[in-house]
Amino acid sequence: MRKIGGYTALLAMFAAPALANDTMAELRTGGLAYVRSGDISMAQEKLFISPAEVRVDYVFENTSDKEVESLVAFPMPDIKGDVDSTVDAGDVEADNFLGFTVTQDGKAITPTLQQRVTVAGVDMTDELKAHGVPLLPLSGAATDAAAKLPADVLEDWTARGLIADDEYDNDGQGMKHHPTPMWTLHTTYWWRTKFPAKAKIAVQHRYKPSVGGTVAITFAGEEEYQTQQLQAYRGKYCLDEAFLKTATKLAAAADKGGRTYTESWISYVLTTGANWSGPIKHFELTVDKGSPDNYISFCGKDVKKTGPTSFQMTAQDFYPDRDLDILILTATPVN
Repeated sequence: MRKIGGYTALLAMFAAPALANDTMAELRTGGLAYVRSGDISMAQEKLFISPAEVRVDYVFENTSDKEVESLVAFPMPDIKGDVDSTVDAGDVEADNFLGFTVTQDGKAITPTLQQRVTVAGVDMTDELKAHGVPLLPLSGAATDAAAKLPADVLEDWTARGLIADDEYDNDGQGMKHHPTPMWTLHTTYWWRTKFPAKAKIAVQHRYKPSVGGTVAITFAGEEEYQTQQLQAYRGKYCLDEAFLKTATKLAAAADKGGRTYTESWISYVLTTGANWSGPIKHFELTVDKGSPDNYISFCGKDVKKTGPTSFQMTAQDFYPDRDLDILILTATPVN
C-alpha cells in the first residue's frame, strides 16, 4: 500500500483480478447462457471508468484456421429496487437506460436487449410482463403500474418480496401507502458476430455507469452499523488504514459543520473476460475519480497516478478472477 499525491490509492491484489466484460454466449430456453471459447482470445482490453462514463476497447483474435460465428454478450450492472434508492441509473424511463453503444471495426452495431427480473434468485419476469409492469424497478412507469395493481396481486407481490409498502406524505394530503418495486433487473446486450480466421477485430463499448451511493460516509465511526460496513468494505474496496484515517477525519469534520462527503459506488463485471481462450494478453485499466477533491479506493496491483484525478494499472497475460468495485468519497460542492 502507498499514498499517492496526498490521497490514498488502494493497491491490493487485482490478481493473475457492480458496467462488464464481453463474453461469448448461446441462446437457450430462458435466455442467454455464457460459454467458453477455445478459439477466440482477447488480445487487448483497455478499460476506462469514471462516474460519468465507461469506455471499453477490445481487440479479439481468432487463433484458429476457420471463421467462427458466435453470439457476443455484454452483461450490465444489476439494478435493484429500494425504498430509499440513491442509485443514478441514467434515463430510467428508457430501455437503454445507460446509453449503451457498441461498434465493431468502427461500424455501429445494434445489439439485442435481454432483461430478466428476479427476487431472492427466483425469476419473476413473466409475472411482471403478465400484469404489464415495466421491468426497470427505479422507473416512474414501474412505480405507477405497481400502484394500479389489483389488491389481491399487490398483497401477493408484497408477500413475495416484489413490492414494499412505503408510507409517506408527498402531496400535503397526509400519509399514504406507496407500493415500491423491490425486484432486481438483470440486463444483457448481445449480438451475432463473425471472427475471421487468423485475424483480429476491434470492438468498442460506451455507456454511462450506474452509480450508487449514500448521503454520508457510512463506514467511519464507532456505531455498530459503521463497523459492519467497514468489515464489508475492506474486502470489497481494499480499504487501507490511510484511506480509513482520511475518511474518519472527513466524517468528523462534516459532523462539525464542515464540508460533506458522500459515497459513490461503481461496479464492473470483469470476470466474464475469463470466458475467452487464455488470459487477456494486454490489460489496461484507468480509473478517474472525477474531481481532485474526491478520494478513491479499489482493488488493483501496481496502480500509478497518471493525472490530477486518474489512476492506471497495466498487466500482461491477465486473468480476471474477481469483479471490480470502486468506492469514491465525493466532495459536495462548496457554496
